[in-house]
Amino acid sequence: MPPTRVVLTVCSDRPVPQFVPITQDALIERLVDRVRTLSGYRVLAIDGADAARPTDLADRTAAALRDTGRPAEVVSLHDYVRPASLRMEYGVDEISYRTAWFDYEALRREVIDALHTDGRWLPALWNETTDRSARAPIRPALPDTVLVVAGPMLLNHSLPFDITVHLAMSEPALRRSTPPEDHWTIPALLETRTAATFFIRWDHPARPALRLP
Repeated sequence: MPPTRVVLTVCSDRPVPQFVPITQDALIERLVDRVRTLSGYRVLAIDGADAARPTDLADRTAAALRDTGRPAEVVSLHDYVRPASLRMEYGVDEISYRTAWFDYEALRREVIDALHTDGRWLPALWNETTDRSARAPIRPALPDTVLVVAGPMLLNHSLPFDITVHLAMSEPALRRSTPPEDHWTIPALLETRTAATFFIRWDHPARPALRLP
C-alpha cells in the first residue's frame, strides 16, 4: 500500500495587500489634499532609500503646497548626518547604518519639536561633504508652515510626523539602483517598523503603485 500523502494548507486571516497604479502627480495631489485638512504647523515625512530619490518627491510636494498658498520647505536627512568619526567608529555595516549614520534625535529636536513649540526650525546640522558643521541659521516659520522631511529609515525611529509616505523598493530593485560600494546598507533599508499613511511601491518610479487602506 503506497504511503499516504498529507497536504497541509495554512490559512491566514491577514488580508493580501491590494495596490492600484498611481502617477507621481496624482500622489502629490493626494498629499496636498491631505495636508490641507490639517491646520497649523505640520511635518510630512517621505521615507525612502537614496535610490528612491525621496528628496525629489519632497521638492515637488513642497512646490505644490506653495502653489496652494501653504508655506512649505524641505529638510533632507543627509543634512542631519553624523560626523564621519561617529559614522565610521564601528565600520560600515547594516547596524551602524541603522543606528549611527543619521542624527534622528537632532532631527526631532531641531526640526519637528522646534517647529511645533517655537515656530522655528534648523534646515541643516552637518555638512556631509565637508564633514563640518553646516552653520545654517535657524529659520522662523510662517504660520501654517509644512516641513517635508526626506530620507532613509525615517519610519524606524518613532518620530512624530503628521503624515508619512514610504517609498518601498524590493531588494532586487535596491541592488540595481544602489552603487555596489553601498550595498551593505540594503538590509537596513528593507526594514520598516511603522506603517505609513501612504505606502507606495517604488521599484519603478515612473510607474508607482499605492497600497489601498
